[in-house]
Amino acid sequence: MTTTPQRVRQSASGKSNGQWLVDGTAPLNPNEVFKAEENPLNVRRRIEEIYSRQGFDSIPHEDLFGRFRWLGIYTQRKQGVGGEHTGKWTDEELSDRYFMMRIRIDGGALTTEQLRVVAGISTDFARDTADISDRQNIQLHWVAIEDVPEIWRRLESVGLETTMACGDTPRGFLGSPVAGIAADEIIDPTPVIRQIVDRYIGDETVANLPRKFKTAITGHPSLDVVHEINDISLVGVVHPELGPGYDLWVGGALSTTPRLAERLGAFVREEDAAEVWYGVIQIFRDYGYRRLRNKARMKFLLAEWGPVKFREVLETEYLGRALPDGPAPAPAKTPGDHVGVHEQKDGRLYVGLAPTVGRASGTRLTALADLAEKAGSRRIRFTPHQKVVVLDVEPGAVEEFLAGTDEIGFTGRPSPFRRNTMACTGIEFCKLSFVNTKDTARETIAELEQRLAGVEIDTPITLNVNGCPNSCARIQVADIGLKGQLAKGADGGNEFAYQVHLGGGLASSDRDEPGLGRTLRGLKVTATDLPDYVERVVRGYLAERAEGETFSSWAHRADEEALR
Repeated sequence: MTTTPQRVRQSASGKSNGQWLVDGTAPLNPNEVFKAEENPLNVRRRIEEIYSRQGFDSIPHEDLFGRFRWLGIYTQRKQGVGGEHTGKWTDEELSDRYFMMRIRIDGGALTTEQLRVVAGISTDFARDTADISDRQNIQLHWVAIEDVPEIWRRLESVGLETTMACGDTPRGFLGSPVAGIAADEIIDPTPVIRQIVDRYIGDETVANLPRKFKTAITGHPSLDVVHEINDISLVGVVHPELGPGYDLWVGGALSTTPRLAERLGAFVREEDAAEVWYGVIQIFRDYGYRRLRNKARMKFLLAEWGPVKFREVLETEYLGRALPDGPAPAPAKTPGDHVGVHEQKDGRLYVGLAPTVGRASGTRLTALADLAEKAGSRRIRFTPHQKVVVLDVEPGAVEEFLAGTDEIGFTGRPSPFRRNTMACTGIEFCKLSFVNTKDTARETIAELEQRLAGVEIDTPITLNVNGCPNSCARIQVADIGLKGQLAKGADGGNEFAYQVHLGGGLASSDRDEPGLGRTLRGLKVTATDLPDYVERVVRGYLAERAEGETFSSWAHRADEEALR
């Protein structure tokens, strides 16, 4: 069981929210019970010694649907189970006998050797599946319990792991995809990410949090890690007296109760970053709400405390000193997805590629490693926008490289919608989803490329497709966000449909101010009608916008009927 400070305070309301330093550590729901029984990471030994040898039926419920997550493993959705059963059937009824496995790739950084190992695991053990997520990692499907130890052995042979890739833990860290190589970088976050990961990932003191904890660290002025929607973000800034360091943000997350993170106004020196990160995560561990799972994210604590109290508790109870005040990040002036060809500070090039909605395969990842090495590269990065950046490309090799990546569907010269569309896993594999996402998004992109081929779209318009309300694809901060739900078709049967959010965006997007999208209540757009709807809205924006007006500004001022 995780060790925590032994000081308990009286709750102001007299009702327990499960805050360890207010209410004590008695578990108040089944998830808290199994976490209190033992460090969930201990399940690894049982996987290796029992379950992988005795098979799927040997796995007890609390390991299968609980502790496995601490090692990046979830049961995937049973094939053919429709969206009408989502939220109604139990985990057991919805689950297949195969797993999704999430590979932890902090900062999205891989060598081509590591990429080949991941690709080989995909082809050997995951039916050639490999999705690039917007958390800069790879998700595999169709993984059998019998193969998990060998997958771990291969990953760990090249310095990769699945530890704390899921669960109530500090999940994989977002980091700037151009860390250490961009000419306009403020500060390289690589050393800080490495220090925190080496020190704390796998540490029992952060293995039992109230819920998941998401981290983002960047030193690039494009603000390329969506810092406003993470539990903690360190954003590169230059202090007028102390030089380069980080601005501290806390309390962001989306899902059914979206909330953007807030600045604490504190400047964090590079040498203090790991300690500050640990202080923030300890606040979440000790004061986060554990009674109700749907109120357990850190955004709810921040909403109650506010940034002033949060900073005071951090400084007085966890750091033992005050942090200096610091400046806010400047608005981004370049896209944060890094798609296209760009100069590195050493004269070589980095090339951002757009696989369609993050869908890849082991076969295609092997081909990407071949193409990268032929162009002189040994390093690739995934991005928080389901993209791939290949570093260190020799200038003379770039055209041949781009031609090769086009052939495998990783284009460096994508159409506007191929570049700016994201989609979550969807009903194909996810037990929480109501609808298909990846195929719907792919088909919509293809339609829009034809219909809008002669139309100049001179500003990014993001299209994010999500299968459920949990917003893994960040629907509330997209220009056009689509939340999956079922609708009744003309024949009385169920068909895939989407609720629409318009005009959201973050500081890294082409938006006046970060903010959530406008929900069009009562509007359901079916998958079949989706290309028609997006085309109509895009053409309306281009025809009606004022000079220099962003899509988000237009969407928030336009008459609602014009948006339907």
